[in-house]
Amino acid sequence: MAPRQPGDAMKPGTEPSVLALGAWLKNAACLLEPGRTAWSPQHGDLGDPAACEWLEVSARALRREARGPLAAVAHDLHPDFFSTRLALALADEWQVPAIGVQHHHAHIAAVLAEHEVDGSVVGLALDGVGLGSDGEAWGGELLHVDAGGWQRLGHLSPLALPGGDVAAREPWRMAASALHAIGRGAEIEARFTAAVGSARARHLQQLLKRGLHCPATSSTGRWFDAAAAALGLSVRQSHEAEAAVALQQQAVQWIALHGEHAETPATETAALATLDLRPLLARLLDWAPSAQAVPEAAAWFHAALADALAAWAAAAASHTGAGTVCLGGGCFFNLLLTRRVTQRLQQRRLAVLRPVAHSCGDAGLALGQAWVAARRCEADSLARVVPNESLSCA
Repeated sequence: MAPRQPGDAMKPGTEPSVLALGAWLKNAACLLEPGRTAWSPQHGDLGDPAACEWLEVSARALRREARGPLAAVAHDLHPDFFSTRLALALADEWQVPAIGVQHHHAHIAAVLAEHEVDGSVVGLALDGVGLGSDGEAWGGELLHVDAGGWQRLGHLSPLALPGGDVAAREPWRMAASALHAIGRGAEIEARFTAAVGSARARHLQQLLKRGLHCPATSSTGRWFDAAAAALGLSVRQSHEAEAAVALQQQAVQWIALHGEHAETPATETAALATLDLRPLLARLLDWAPSAQAVPEAAAWFHAALADALAAWAAAAASHTGAGTVCLGGGCFFNLLLTRRVTQRLQQRRLAVLRPVAHSCGDAGLALGQAWVAARRCEADSLARVVPNESLSCA
């Protein structure tokens, strides 16, 4: 099949076919074309050379399956991902545009694609990490999204990642970061010496104090890590989300016996730009860890976080005039969080959409990438056909 020639405009109203190659974790590729969505098998994480090889095999197979000309290849913004490099190479080979899509925009767009929504929505995109359009590490994002583009309305209060990426594998570092963020960094050595040794705890305390090798992140996943470590549930984790799952299990244990916490003190949501979670961690850090107290504290954290997120999203809906909130990102695998956020939003008469047929995490990301890229192609094509029309995409 001959590739579409560069510069060829699609007919107005024709939906383009786009191949998207996903991100890094739980990688899967997706071909989106009129009336059909085709997925590759899930390849796993692209740190495995075999997964990279299979992604290329899958991408070429999906390209051969396309029923019409391919309009573009979509990819994550991160330049070092194998999926990004492969997308650029294949787009060049096939003489079509390569379109980068911001990670959290893609999470919300995947929900819009599945539910066939083109209108304006508020998006809560909560996960471990994704490269932001500013080059920073995002992961707790409040977005305004429609078919024409997107806007970042706000984010969770940032936490430092002491030691960089290793902080994602060692939740105690995130609890130490939370202590520093609430002005109690002097407590780090005493609090964590028993778990990691005085030298390591003291070194981390100094890193945070001096701001050395401590990039910031708005990641929801890292706040879950901090909460788990603050309650003594996790020092190091051997696999993704291990600390968050341990925290959720403790919360489920409490709720099974006592029910959910009713009302929780809401964090400040008047300003959309930042949702400050430091008060939640301050309370957990003062919760005396015991076999009886930890499950209650874990349940309280889930309830307080969900209530704060729902109030934040509802404020954004009021600000933008949107009547729908979309939930995307791997943190919504947490059923306690998802259920309570959904209930709180519905109580405010807002519609709530989340992935049903595909993963809310990175395994479903390619669908959102393809949806965004397809709409950019449509806008570009229409702009060439109607040159006086002003069209823009974020």
